[in-house]
Amino acid sequence: MASKDEEYRHSALTYTTSPNTTSTPSSQDTPAHDHPPSDQPPNDVFGPESTHSIKYKTLTWPTVALLMIAEIVSNGMLSIPSAIATVGLVPGVILIIFLGLFATYTSYLLIQFKLNHPQVHSMGDAGFILFGVVGREIFAFGTFAFAVLGCGSLLFTGQQALSVLSDGKLCGVVYTAIFSGASLLVALPRTFHHLNIASALACVSMLSAGVLAVIGAIAHPTPDRHLRAAQSSSFYTAFLSVTNPVFAYAGHFMFFVLISEMKNPQHAMRSASTLQGFATSYYVLFSVLTYIYLGPSVGSPSFISLNSGAWRKAAFGAALPNFLVAGGLYAHTAAKLYFVRLFRGRRHLHAHTTLGWGVWIGGVVFCIAVAFVLAVGVPIFNYIVALGASLFASWFTYGVAGFFVLWDLGVRYRGGTREGARRWGGMGEGGVGRWNGEGKGDGQDWDEEKRVEDYVLNSRREVDVRSSNGRLYQWRDATRAWKRHLAQSTLAICTVLAGSFICVAGLYVTIRGIVDAYDTGEVSEPFGCQSDV
Repeated sequence: MASKDEEYRHSALTYTTSPNTTSTPSSQDTPAHDHPPSDQPPNDVFGPESTHSIKYKTLTWPTVALLMIAEIVSNGMLSIPSAIATVGLVPGVILIIFLGLFATYTSYLLIQFKLNHPQVHSMGDAGFILFGVVGREIFAFGTFAFAVLGCGSLLFTGQQALSVLSDGKLCGVVYTAIFSGASLLVALPRTFHHLNIASALACVSMLSAGVLAVIGAIAHPTPDRHLRAAQSSSFYTAFLSVTNPVFAYAGHFMFFVLISEMKNPQHAMRSASTLQGFATSYYVLFSVLTYIYLGPSVGSPSFISLNSGAWRKAAFGAALPNFLVAGGLYAHTAAKLYFVRLFRGRRHLHAHTTLGWGVWIGGVVFCIAVAFVLAVGVPIFNYIVALGASLFASWFTYGVAGFFVLWDLGVRYRGGTREGARRWGGMGEGGVGRWNGEGKGDGQDWDEEKRVEDYVLNSRREVDVRSSNGRLYQWRDATRAWKRHLAQSTLAICTVLAGSFICVAGLYVTIRGIVDAYDTGEVSEPFGCQSDV
């Protein structure tokens, strides 16, 4: 007798299973399940949700934009002014704008890859498409690790804010524990939809904090400050500070997760454009004004450099809700990565089952606990975050997008012709697996039998890539496609090289920073009560 999970999996996948073909009914007589729902591709992450208790695909593009801004921008606001103080005003502004445009471009590439491959829910799924099982595990671990480190970083920042507001009257570990408990409550809802109001409040909180910080800097500027249009420094010093704006745009790792919960994934670029446009403009305005009035002495987080204790408290107090929501979002994302992977295609994903809720709550608690231990128990935690950013964010935000382009170009024109793309998976010219929301793949009727037939006919060449002949065919056809689209391929390769450089240079300056910190005795004791402000 079939289990409940098997029954659920069957009902969730009926729209991707070919119907009984003993007869050929007309379109009027065709059962509804012969075609996928009009608003979903046939291999959507969550499947049809109309009859489920927990529905994930509820986000609109403005909500996704708010979630992204709430999670990403606060860290950049606190760290970028110190980068301008190191490299100078003009290079700093140019760098912020360039990185914003670059991040917008890679956002577009990630979104196109998601639309071409609706089954992708995380970087781990994308890694499986690119590099197989090994790629999936490396990318999945990197995404999870970076999300947990991001949560820990926000817990640490929340500890600093509470310490400033209370004049450091309690142990730093206690402040972090308090903030961890509050972040846990934010992260507990199963869907991002229940965090939309919190994300809007977090954005207002961040904007208010930035305005208060700028007013405080103007009211109490640093005397005898010397502003420089450009500042010469060593590669180590310059790149160490440049990592702040580089990783201030490091939100791409959660794009796939958020887009998977959108009602209309085709609108995802609106969210990404809103995020990058707002982040770039806000970073430039805030960091320039802060640097002008606080001078080269501005540090990270920038609020600590305010010369007035009252304005410092006002800025941290206003930013506290944003730190709280952002930390919760990081933990929510980290837990969801493995929750969806574990229960994908099973009823526990969409139903209020004891096992489903138990695993979800346990996962969120685990992520918060790990982030807490790292934030208070690792003396070099800031460097660990920088290592994680260098290893993973450099690729997720920049480099891996180039691989997405190269892969889709090679698959789309496999065999050297557009017809090869139609046969590979049975989809149309607009991209492998792209869904137009009208029950058709880029104008081609969705016909599972024909898709499977064509796929099997080409299996020796299209699927058996592990054999020497398969690899030869794959490489030859991909190279032909890249030559045909030389501009796109060249940009993609440059993107991969940029990610590689950021990764290697980031690792170098971070490891050297760790060595210097130990040599100078700057490393504190684990689980110490110092407030770090």
